[in-house]
Amino acid sequence: MKPLTENEIRASFVNASRREAKQAPLPRHLETLGDRWEELDLLGWVDSSNPQRAYAVVPVDDEPVGFLLRTAQRTRKASAMCAWCEDAFATNEVSLFVARRAGAAGRDGNSLGTLVHADFSCSAHVRRMPNGMEGGLDPLALVDRRVAELRARSSAFARRVRDGS
Repeated sequence: MKPLTENEIRASFVNASRREAKQAPLPRHLETLGDRWEELDLLGWVDSSNPQRAYAVVPVDDEPVGFLLRTAQRTRKASAMCAWCEDAFATNEVSLFVARRAGAAGRDGNSLGTLVHADFSCSAHVRRMPNGMEGGLDPLALVDRRVAELRARSSAFARRVRDGS
């Protein structure tokens, strides 16, 4: 992912009013990312003052598409697979997030949901080396495939939010 400034992040939000984008808290670690932007396929964070609200910025056709998300209160613990990274081993901290669609569809109340790691750690999950159960002759090729699939799934979700369809 290419590095983003505060202004680029705020301008990327497609399903937020200007006020919501201006008031959105930015991730605490934004200034310390440095060279680690290359290790990110998406930027996601939870609002520390309101854990029911989260934000994500995903590259779509080399342009950042940001969106606001809501998560339901957790009433029971259940394991689930993240729909973006599809890591079958990291299933404990996956939450249902819902994004209001952009434009008229969102104003009409239409939204889109997905199961994602609660801390948006998908980039780290796809970059871990395969274990013995995943096998394969070329572990680096498997990691590259996981990265490509994460990018494809997360950008497909971002497109659907942005395009309202």
